[in-house]
Amino acid sequence: MPLNGKIQVLLADDQTMIRQGFGYIIGLQADMMLAGEAADGVEAVELALRLRPDVILMDVQMPRMSGIEAVKEIMKRMPEAKTVILTTFDDQEYIYQGIRVGAVGYLLKDAEVEEMLEAVRSAFRGEAVYKTGQAAVALQRVAAPGFPATGGDSKLPLLEPLTDREQEILQEMAYGLRNDQIAQKLYIAEGTVKSHVHRILQKFGCEDRTQAVVFALRSGMVK
Repeated sequence: MPLNGKIQVLLADDQTMIRQGFGYIIGLQADMMLAGEAADGVEAVELALRLRPDVILMDVQMPRMSGIEAVKEIMKRMPEAKTVILTTFDDQEYIYQGIRVGAVGYLLKDAEVEEMLEAVRSAFRGEAVYKTGQAAVALQRVAAPGFPATGGDSKLPLLEPLTDREQEILQEMAYGLRNDQIAQKLYIAEGTVKSHVHRILQKFGCEDRTQAVVFALRSGMVK
């Protein structure tokens, strides 16, 4: 449960105006609060480990340590961290490296305000947020041979086979759809989708959707 019932957000960006603008917007939300601000990668790591925020919004290009390096360092010491890479660059390599080090999302700074806020909420729920033009290409690279799966197990045996419906929902998860979007597309209740997602995570032995999707891509279970 987040502190005071609100999602604690750490914002890391070397541009003061970006921090002030995003911080102000986050502060207006009934379900969020700004836990802290970092002006570079080193400070981002220090604050993440000290504050233990629910979600981290991380710029890519920062002084002293890049956002990618900061995410990698945070994940080593706080593997439950949920980080969304926030940048001006719709770059396949950045997205790929972000996924590789454990980020759960990649969002452009020129995205709509509501899209940024939904990315925070999605990350908090353990959902992947890769919605840029280059995301599909980067995810295909994740599925390519040689990508290091979480925990070092590239095959990840299922604890129990997926049902046809679970397989169908897993595919939609891989496309980046939220539970409500999956429910609308498959003409089923959102609560039913949530139940299926929960069972999928149990069968994969994963803590969140991102891990499950990466393993599914790596093993060829989804396209």
